[in-house]
Amino acid sequence: MPHIREGVDGDLPRVLELVKELAAYERALGEVSNTVQAMKEDGFGKSPIFGFFVAEVDDLIVGVSLFYYRYSTWKGRRLYLEDIVVTEKMRGQGIGKLLFEATLQYSNDHKCTGMMWQVLDWNEPAINFYKKYKTRFDPEWINCTLEAEEIQRILTKE
Repeated sequence: MPHIREGVDGDLPRVLELVKELAAYERALGEVSNTVQAMKEDGFGKSPIFGFFVAEVDDLIVGVSLFYYRYSTWKGRRLYLEDIVVTEKMRGQGIGKLLFEATLQYSNDHKCTGMMWQVLDWNEPAINFYKKYKTRFDPEWINCTLEAEEIQRILTKE
């Protein structure tokens, strides 16, 4: 039976391995530039900006749910679910459900007005999983990103 608990800084090496596994599944492993040290500072430093739950089976972390607060001018405090990852060999055993529901409980306990996340349009297993929760999929909004290098170029007008 999987055990779900809040993550601690000692979990971060395994969490980053799972993040890389997800990135490989999403065909974007080369995009991962995060480090355990950066995650330690960002999650456990002076001003932590994310939290996470881990799923353990036989003392091995087999899944993670990583989240942070975001603020909506329309709705107030929201929880943003950055990633749920369950290692491939453990999928289909209800671990993702336990992590998702622990994150929902966290959102509720911390008086968030809702929870948000993204899912790739081709990730049918994830889409079908979220449909079980009556998730509303938003076809209108387009995701936008500027990387640090692009921001620097804009600001220095190169």
